Amino acid sequence: MPADIESLKKLSMSLEDYGRIVEALGREPNPTELYIFSAMWSEHCGYRHSRRLIKEHLRPPGGNAGLVWIGDWGIAFKVESHNHPCAVEPFQGAATGIGGIIRDVIAMGARPIALLDSLHFSRPGSRIYEGVISGISVYGNSIGVPTVGGEVRFEPQFELNPLVNVMAVGLVKRGELRTNQARGVGNSIVLLGSKTGRDGLHGASFASRELHTEVDERPSVQVGDPFTEKKLIEATLEISRLKSLISIQDMGAAGILSSTTEMAASGGLGLDLFLDQVPLREEGMEPWEILLSESQERMAFVVEKEKEEDLRRIAEKWELDFARIGVLTSREEFRVFYGGELVASLPLSLVVNAPDLSQEMERLYPTSSKIAFWSGRVREPLLALLSHPTIASKKPVYEKYDYGVRGKTVKPPGADAAVLHLEGKKGIALTLGGNSRYTALNPREGTKAVLFEACANIISSGGRPLGVTNCLNFGNRLRGRNNC
Repeated sequence: MPADIESLKKLSMSLEDYGRIVEALGREPNPTELYIFSAMWSEHCGYRHSRRLIKEHLRPPGGNAGLVWIGDWGIAFKVESHNHPCAVEPFQGAATGIGGIIRDVIAMGARPIALLDSLHFSRPGSRIYEGVISGISVYGNSIGVPTVGGEVRFEPQFELNPLVNVMAVGLVKRGELRTNQARGVGNSIVLLGSKTGRDGLHGASFASRELHTEVDERPSVQVGDPFTEKKLIEATLEISRLKSLISIQDMGAAGILSSTTEMAASGGLGLDLFLDQVPLREEGMEPWEILLSESQERMAFVVEKEKEEDLRRIAEKWELDFARIGVLTSREEFRVFYGGELVASLPLSLVVNAPDLSQEMERLYPTSSKIAFWSGRVREPLLALLSHPTIASKKPVYEKYDYGVRGKTVKPPGADAAVLHLEGKKGIALTLGGNSRYTALNPREGTKAVLFEACANIISSGGRPLGVTNCLNFGNRLRGRNNC
């Protein structure tokens, strides 16, 4: 075991995990390798407590987002949270949440056409409330994607850590769908977008642990640039139509590290990375900093060898940085080179497959069917209910969003569900919501109620429910809390 146990605590790594790594490698990891495991074995990247359930109940199409077909059009959609970053830096946390979910959609080859958000705060007018609403509106309005629906709820337990779930919806033609599965030994890994800096370091492990303070966590929050994101959207969609392109992956949590290893692993291949090739905006960055940086507005591509110039030309057209940073290999091994030296050499399967700690949710989160009903007079509770900010009009929120941009919004925010026109007589209805009170009382039945309401919203807007995606926000399992 390492002499400095405090270093493991800073990386949010347990002694048990360190022991697993040493046993699997037959040696102690070097510092760069330890940082690699700290990110890839975090809950945020590894889904350590939910991976079994996800595999049992979800059937993804092999990409970054869900997909349903309407004739020749595919509707790509995904929702993710950015709770911890919004608690620390509300504006940037919300803005980069929008940026990240947009990149998941364009990684499918789909043009983003709508945003929705489900926001849970302690009270209107708080610092977090104002910052999050502003971050969503500034970033979404700047990239020209309308925010068309969602919800805003208020509960006291969200005073320090809000729930900020953002959803993106995109449109892709049949035959132009892309996945994140790499193939072809010798094919290249290409990075395109912004330069890499130190923002967002430890973001994956930060998002996986309990939040105690604001100041100490600020370096873990990313900083977004919506104007670069807009250029990246157009460049990625242009690249997605190239015959030489094989796969696309957003650089989100754990940045270069997670995006490249996940693509290689999905194709059963190995990977060599050359960090000297990564465009940097800060001097003196360590190898682990380059790997784990969560600098925004970056995408990873796998392209046929000797076809990299096709991507370079598009990058130059949109004034984005371009670099060939890696190559796929036949070995199921992950090697990292920096300064002419091999700084990490690990079995790729060990890196991408965090220990499975799935446990029975019923034991961790006991449910209750006992719900207290009030049977007194109606007037006072009714007035209190109607005056609650969760039920009050959300016009002060959504009037800050440019929900009419692109001219496809038929039903704007405020309706049961948003409706967007596609083409001819085709349209789609979209809704997003949650209910922490229901799911706290009874997780199973509460979730059923939330799903029922979502379907009812779609039906009442004239739509037919075709697909569901989710973003589950659980509390610290050791405290037995369930805040989804």
